[in-house]
Amino acid sequence: MSGEKLASMKDQVYRDERPQEYFARFHERSRTRDPDWVYEAVRMMTSMYAFSFFRARCISSEKVPASGPLILAPNHFSFMDHFFVGAFTRRKVRFMAKSQMFKPPLQWIYTHGGVFPVRRGARDDDAFITAHSVLARDGAIAMYCEGGRSRTGALAERAKPGIGRLALESGATVVPVAIHGSAKVRNWKRGQFPKVTIQYGDPFVFERVESPTRAQSQLVSDEIFEEIKTLYDGLTEHGESRVRARVRAARRAARQAAKRTAPAA
Repeated sequence: MSGEKLASMKDQVYRDERPQEYFARFHERSRTRDPDWVYEAVRMMTSMYAFSFFRARCISSEKVPASGPLILAPNHFSFMDHFFVGAFTRRKVRFMAKSQMFKPPLQWIYTHGGVFPVRRGARDDDAFITAHSVLARDGAIAMYCEGGRSRTGALAERAKPGIGRLALESGATVVPVAIHGSAKVRNWKRGQFPKVTIQYGDPFVFERVESPTRAQSQLVSDEIFEEIKTLYDGLTEHGESRVRARVRAARRAARQAAKRTAPAA
């Protein structure tokens, strides 16, 4: 993928000059209220777009727990990744978004849809406080291991420590997610609409740590990212159909093993 010609991205702006107080109202809403009808309206429209233009399909969405605090951990290539992740679960998935996006009139849609800001280029504890408040109410959050979007079409060399910190501090269930094919979504202006596959991995939980060090956070982030890479590399090597067939075969084998070990009635 990295060798293919990708449409250019706008230059990244890593510092938001607006004061922290500007974003307090967005955090307050996310900490005290769930997403409203705006979430479902946006989800419906973006899902139709994903299904029709990008032929988006998922593998193993049943691995996403139906309840309880949850961190979905996908790789990040495209602005559509938020919607690809949320399209295949009925849970309302909350997102951290860079604070530069919170400008009228779209900031109304973001905040009513459950999105909350993170100020890049600064240690933004407000974003973590908001994330913890969502998880404390048994909510679901999507957080990218790599931080910002890849500009090359390839996975990053290493994860950022933020997701490891959140996983350790919260003790929430983590589900790694591989989004395959979305690197070329930004080529839509060239008439290119790649097929996108979303695979959900096995959920796992890290032992809770009240105040993890940066090294501990990085170690957990790296472990989560390795799971994402394994899923992603499998889709690259084998393709959706073969991966799906392997998953189905593994399920059948597990069911047969369960029947063999079940005690007689």
